[in-house]
Amino acid sequence: MTAHTLPEIGTIEPNQHGYRSFSLGKFAFARDEYFAYIQWPKGHHLMPVDAFLRALQRDIAWGFFYGTVNFDAVIGTLNHYGTVDLFAGRYNAHYRKAGLDYVETFKTPLIQRVFEAMLDDWTNATFDPFASPAETGSAFGPKNGHNKEAITRHRVTARRMVGAPGDEPRRADDNGFPVNRGFVDVPQDEPDVKPEPGFEDEVVAFNLLAYLSRSDVTWNPSVVSVCKNSLYCPTTEEYILPIIHGNDRVEWFVQLSDEIHWEVEDRETGAARARVTMKPGDVAAMPADIRHRGFAPKRSMLLVWENASPELPALISQGKLPTNPVQF
Repeated sequence: MTAHTLPEIGTIEPNQHGYRSFSLGKFAFARDEYFAYIQWPKGHHLMPVDAFLRALQRDIAWGFFYGTVNFDAVIGTLNHYGTVDLFAGRYNAHYRKAGLDYVETFKTPLIQRVFEAMLDDWTNATFDPFASPAETGSAFGPKNGHNKEAITRHRVTARRMVGAPGDEPRRADDNGFPVNRGFVDVPQDEPDVKPEPGFEDEVVAFNLLAYLSRSDVTWNPSVVSVCKNSLYCPTTEEYILPIIHGNDRVEWFVQLSDEIHWEVEDRETGAARARVTMKPGDVAAMPADIRHRGFAPKRSMLLVWENASPELPALISQGKLPTNPVQF
């Protein structure tokens, strides 16, 4: 395989750079020392391999998330919660006008398995696709080992709340990670909780900012509290969100520290809709018909509030619910 020619669909043997190629339906994936190459019946595309792996990592870790995960303006996935669309150019007005867009639908376990194998083979020992650029190492060059420990991290998914019985870790320092360099000024003291006798398992608290200050990943929302379908999913952000997230429901953002700049586009076409700068205390709602990408000049904390109701995408697509949480 040269830098500009993909192998035939179905080829899995390592190329001269040491990397395997992968196929999924009529899509083919290959990489060399710098780029990931994607081919489909109507066209082909390339991405810097570090950007591709960061997006691939989050698509897998999030279980294909709510709605659309755009790796860039061309390639991505759409979650149907049981099946997943893999698309090229579907949400790009220019590709669609030229007739180069293409979509295939796969059962979730199949696409998950192929994506996990690709991430494992293409991630070298020197690269952590979950970390910030200052912490991540290099994704480039010929095949050089694996980094299974980094790519198999699991999201925190509390059943009730971090700190509640059965939901671990109970304290910010229980995860064993040091305070991140971006949060050295964050107090680490924990709340002193004194429940009445008999309510020890019902009244709990933890220091969320201290908990987040020890996060060793970026742009990876974890569920720290659950109330029916209401999920609090805070995360730490640095540099650029590796995907462009297309909503299938309203998302609420609460800026806890520092600053994030958001580019907001039309979900279907990519046309610019807004530019939002969020500072501590700011609250924003991302509508259900947009896609967004964040830029964080320094490591920051963001609380993402999700409504996980499985009925929402259908109700919104049928026009039975508005795409905006508030009608002005």
